[in-house]
Amino acid sequence: MSKKVLRFEDKPRPDVNPKTSGQNVSKKQSKFRQDTDKTKFSDKLNHEAVPKADIKVTKESKKQSKLKQEKPDTSQKVSAGISAQPKRGLIKGAAGTARTQAWMYMHDKIYQQEHENVGIKAAHRTELTGESIAASSARFAKKSIRSSSARRTRMQQRREIQIKADKQYKTMLKNNPEMKTNAVSKVLYKRKLKKMYAKQAREAARKGAKTAAATQKTTKRIILNITRMLRAIALFVKTNPKAALIIVILIVLAIIITSCISSAMQVGSSLGGAIVMSTYPSEDSEMLAAEAAYAAMEAALQYRLDNYEKQNPGYDEYHYDLDKIWHDPYVLISILSAMNDGAWTLEEVQGTIAMLFDMQYTLTVTVTVEIRQRIETKVEVKIDENGDYYTETTNEVVNYEYKICKVELENFILSRIPVYILSEERLGRYAIYMATLGNRPDLFPISEYPYASNPGEFEKYPIPPEALKDPVFRVMIKEAEKYLGYPYVWGGSNPSTSFDCSGYVSWVINNTFWNVGRQTADGLYRLTTRVSPANARPGDLVFFWKTYKHANPNAATHVGIYIGNGMMIHCGSPISYASINTNYWQNHFLGFGRLP
Repeated sequence: MSKKVLRFEDKPRPDVNPKTSGQNVSKKQSKFRQDTDKTKFSDKLNHEAVPKADIKVTKESKKQSKLKQEKPDTSQKVSAGISAQPKRGLIKGAAGTARTQAWMYMHDKIYQQEHENVGIKAAHRTELTGESIAASSARFAKKSIRSSSARRTRMQQRREIQIKADKQYKTMLKNNPEMKTNAVSKVLYKRKLKKMYAKQAREAARKGAKTAAATQKTTKRIILNITRMLRAIALFVKTNPKAALIIVILIVLAIIITSCISSAMQVGSSLGGAIVMSTYPSEDSEMLAAEAAYAAMEAALQYRLDNYEKQNPGYDEYHYDLDKIWHDPYVLISILSAMNDGAWTLEEVQGTIAMLFDMQYTLTVTVTVEIRQRIETKVEVKIDENGDYYTETTNEVVNYEYKICKVELENFILSRIPVYILSEERLGRYAIYMATLGNRPDLFPISEYPYASNPGEFEKYPIPPEALKDPVFRVMIKEAEKYLGYPYVWGGSNPSTSFDCSGYVSWVINNTFWNVGRQTADGLYRLTTRVSPANARPGDLVFFWKTYKHANPNAATHVGIYIGNGMMIHCGSPISYASINTNYWQNHFLGFGRLP
């Protein structure tokens, strides 16, 4: 391919008649017609016209060129805040090449015609000048757009430097009032501050550029090492496929075995943690001593009541209204363990035991004085006129005080106290101890401690199939059976603290189809509609009264969920199924209620 040279020549082309333009005068030499060794703009554009034979590429030069491409010096661009321009894509590159070729073709044709007409030549020169100005303007605009962020950064830095300098200057003036009157000192000090902060800004930018370059270098090194490793692995797999397969199988087996061991360790750790959390932390001797101390206080109270009239004489009548004195030893030990972090001794919990005793038992003595009347007969000996003695009897009504002593003992039940003195977290811990009996069911045998709790055992009652046909009841009983075996905790209302009877029923219905909030047994009774026993169906609530002393003697005091066939699920001790046809429940039966 021959090289095309686009240039302005003085002598006419051989194939063009010089007289066709109508000018016979010779043309002067100008800068547009000079031939020089300098590469012309048209030569630069026609890349394909350069013969390949004129360029010798050696291995060393190729290596140096490659190194230059791999490691460009971007420190100046980074420090200036201008990112390097991205390489053109395939489509943009092709479009640019086509545009350049079209431009070259068009101007080549104009060069061929401009010798024939001076007007064409002048217009062509004007066009070239306009294109040059337009190209320069476009380059300037692009450069301005690309460097706008850098300019904004520099402006922001200058503003920050000005602000810092002004702030420091004001501080200096405050500490040195004498400088306020010296204008020269003001100017010099401000200039010094600006220089100092400008230097700090340059150092920060330089450090940032170094850090970015180091990070880029490290990233490239890591990618190169990973690529080499992957190539080595690929080569090994290609040359040794069987060995590679065996290695993969071994790695998978190792992962599976490690996962199983880790899971087993986690399960074992969880089980061990659960056992530790649910076990009483103190020694048996200390727990038995605490129970003995509480029982001794109860025995002293019982002795006082048995001998009250002897120890408190002077009353005409004694009236007694006494609750039974008793407590569950497991409740006592669970409360003490929940209130103390870790093991405790009797000496450490003496005050707590006295507090619990005072909260459980309330002894009230009421003395009533009545003014009563009685007839008193008086016999007087008198002497008559004859000097003889005789007796005279008279009856007189006399007022007197009649004293009545009324002694009342209220047993609040020890299991009701935790909700008033424990936080929710400690109440949950107490519930765990009661659910497991501290993993010491043998600590307080029934033969010696008749009021001790039994392990929370229950039997799963088979729900009648016809009852499960009701979708509402099916969802209710599924939620209710989640908590079978949970201990009774007075005031408990969620799984973390366990439940009492009303808290349990409220939780079940709130987590199914209703939203009634936390209600008492009497509150649930008032929310429901009365249903006769003959019309009661699974999912209705069953209520009882007078199961304990209540301020309102007509209030419901216990509630359960009826499941049909005379059975209910309720929070007894623990949550379990129970028949409502026993003597106890029939004596306290109040009625059925249906939720809205």
